[in-house]
Amino acid sequence: MIDIKQIEKISWGKVNDKEVFLYTLTNQLGSQLQVSTYGGILVSFLTADKNGEMADVLLGKDSLEDYLDNSCYLGATVGQFANRIAKGNISIDGVEYQLATNNGPNFLHGGDVGFDRQVFDIVEEISEDGVNSVVLSHTSPDGFENLPGNVTLTLKISLTDENEVVLDYSATTDKKTIVNFTSHPYFNLKGEGEISDHTLKLNCNFYTPIDETCIPTGEIATVKGTPFDFTEEKVIGNEIDADHDQTKIGIGYDHNLVINKPLNEYGLVGVAYEATTGRAMEVYTTEPGVQFYTGNWLEGELGKNQTPLIKRQGFCLEAQHYPDSPNQPHFPSVILNPGEEYTQKTVYKFVVK
Repeated sequence: MIDIKQIEKISWGKVNDKEVFLYTLTNQLGSQLQVSTYGGILVSFLTADKNGEMADVLLGKDSLEDYLDNSCYLGATVGQFANRIAKGNISIDGVEYQLATNNGPNFLHGGDVGFDRQVFDIVEEISEDGVNSVVLSHTSPDGFENLPGNVTLTLKISLTDENEVVLDYSATTDKKTIVNFTSHPYFNLKGEGEISDHTLKLNCNFYTPIDETCIPTGEIATVKGTPFDFTEEKVIGNEIDADHDQTKIGIGYDHNLVINKPLNEYGLVGVAYEATTGRAMEVYTTEPGVQFYTGNWLEGELGKNQTPLIKRQGFCLEAQHYPDSPNQPHFPSVILNPGEEYTQKTVYKFVVK
């Protein structure tokens, strides 16, 4: 056990005249998680390998100014609706809403100015019982990005002494609307290079195939006999470029997988592992799905130390409801009504093997 200051806060600059803060949360293992109040971004996570060597296992950027151009959503809190909606079209109680088409013909990750581009308010700082947390909040006004309702998200980001990064979401609305929040961290358990040599095991027997614009076809298909079968531990790169229509569309993996558990129940998503460092990451969530993305479009994006990122330098496991859910009635509902509360808990737990 070490004696350290567990929560530190510094001013990181301003966006639209609103001050942005950078938090550093430190646990008793010496791991450090940095969080920005701009975009609720997970900026960095320093943690030890099997030899006690520390490395940053999150892709990110150097400064607030750099994050103002974050087209790959590095580490960001994404919403009000994460992932894609076909042609930006939704209907709620017979009322049609045309949303932004900011990803080819489709809506993506909150539209032109999602939660990833907002300065969150600081609600609380908490340090107790081996858990260090910052609680952030942002209200998206009625009609913003053409979505109905004044929607308030409260996000508690924690680092525990068990080396868990914990994300607790809650949201309310004053009009019937759609809600689907996620966090978009890119992980590299080596801290550098490609992630194709990492292994992955996912608690997912089914996935949602996509069309040529990356919108789910509506089918919920078995992973058996496809490159998406991670029910047994497998090297990520083994079938990433397989001769399969789905990996061709995604230029690798960029798909929603269905987690084997009852709806809204907290459970295991899967485990990623990197052998040379011995770092492993367990993922748990209350969400029904997870977007497995292998950083196929990272090339050229500036990362830390102003170094251009390379293709597949990081992977994402984004807990979520399924893409295009508003237009797929058989998918789990993303409707939030006044008087109801949206909740989600997602945990990334780091261990050494």
